[in-house]
Amino acid sequence: MTAKFSKFRSGLGPVYIMLATLIAWVSLVSCNTEDGIEVQNNFPFEVNVMPVPKDVANGQLVEIRIGIQRTGNYSNTQYYLRYFQFDGQGTLQYYDEQPYLPNDLYPLPTEQFRLYYKSESAVSQSFDVWISDSFGNEKQLSFQFSSSN
Repeated sequence: MTAKFSKFRSGLGPVYIMLATLIAWVSLVSCNTEDGIEVQNNFPFEVNVMPVPKDVANGQLVEIRIGIQRTGNYSNTQYYLRYFQFDGQGTLQYYDEQPYLPNDLYPLPTEQFRLYYKSESAVSQSFDVWISDSFGNEKQLSFQFSSSN
């Protein structure tokens, strides 16, 4: 009886090899790179701004609190800021760093931050702040201050 069982077992070797080959082939075909897993890294975002005064005097410093709200979380996303002044004169800066130059792109180190605008004129002032990410998404913030002089 053991001889018959050994004979039967030795006859299954080619079947096991064919079964292993079939499993390997199905695994490779099912892992087609064109239909692979998509990793999303481009998430839109929103920008929240705390209220700011409507009037500003010449020489007055205005604090602008801004928060970036992500709709998803991709750790390598970098945010940038640029601004354009249309009316009046003033400077915009991040905390105690050097004032920003209009139309230059600056990286933002955090998603919750404060900008400081210092009025340098006695007339109405307006400027736009653009916040963008490393994937081309942008949000525009517009600020207008009336002269309180």
